Amino acid sequence: MRFSEDIGIDLGTATFLIYSKNRGLILQEPSVIAMTRDTKEVMAVGEEAYRMLGRTPGNIVAVRPIKDGVIADEGLTEKMITMFLQKVRGGAGRLLGLGPQLMVGVPSGVSDVERRAVLRAALNSGAKRAFLIEEPMAAAIGAGLKIAEPVGSMVVDIGGGSTDIAVISLGGIVVSESLRVAGNEFDESIIRYVRRTHNVMIGERTAEEIKVKVGAATLLTDEDNLIAEVRGRDLINGLPKTISIESRDVVAALEEPVMKIVDGVKRVLEITPPELVSDIIDRGIVMTGGGSLLRNFDEMLRQATGIPVAVAENAIEAVAVGTGMALEMINSNLRHHLVSSDNYLKR
Repeated sequence: MRFSEDIGIDLGTATFLIYSKNRGLILQEPSVIAMTRDTKEVMAVGEEAYRMLGRTPGNIVAVRPIKDGVIADEGLTEKMITMFLQKVRGGAGRLLGLGPQLMVGVPSGVSDVERRAVLRAALNSGAKRAFLIEEPMAAAIGAGLKIAEPVGSMVVDIGGGSTDIAVISLGGIVVSESLRVAGNEFDESIIRYVRRTHNVMIGERTAEEIKVKVGAATLLTDEDNLIAEVRGRDLINGLPKTISIESRDVVAALEEPVMKIVDGVKRVLEITPPELVSDIIDRGIVMTGGGSLLRNFDEMLRQATGIPVAVAENAIEAVAVGTGMALEMINSNLRHHLVSSDNYLKR
């Protein structure tokens, strides 16, 4: 009788997601941990810690231990994984010490050092065994693409810290590129734009709200231009100030990071074998990740490449769902494209 369930994890820079085959998506919370500055005692994790960002007293700090899709602080990441697992696992598994198998999604460009950090954090959090799968592969599985077929599929996964672009065929990644440009870079660009054009300082939470409410990659019609009121601090007199931000402002603010992603897609297409490019023209490009939900981004990419572009229905959860589904495919050809803690940490 098994008391532990195997689970898939999207170790996202912005959002931490856990998927179980039996229960589906069982956790979706911000990748934030709050701790005391002196003793490093963890005060909160996830949604509760996210609410503390920018609002903590001097002795408490709220941080994101994952930066650009990879572990920036191994100790804090381990604590975060452990606390999230405690939230979702049944008591029996913990009491008997039966750890789950974990499948963790990582960006396609991670180094050996970063892979080992993720695997160690997973094992130290109580996992029996851990596997790594590249995020674009997990996103493709989660979005329902037929990755095992001898045809080309293209995935553009725009997360919080990294964008992974990959062409997949026969269960493996043929060509890929990982960019350290994604949702968090969008927020930082909005902060810089508001400071430069309005002399107003806003926080990252406000920037994210602007991106969600009125953000766009491009404006297709005049009706696309929305307006939102934003509160921040006037940099001239230091007092609170309310300003209006329009969609066209956000388009201008995001021009540079958005074009970096578009250029990355073009580069991957340029080095993709012609037969697979032909398949991609027929099947289209699939966008996943929270960043793909930026208004009109799919249309902008279609205009830039001349290839049909679709945003996955489960764009935000696609990687997490794919990691969970990949656990059921370990004994298939997919195993050749996974990194296992059994083998990797012994090297």
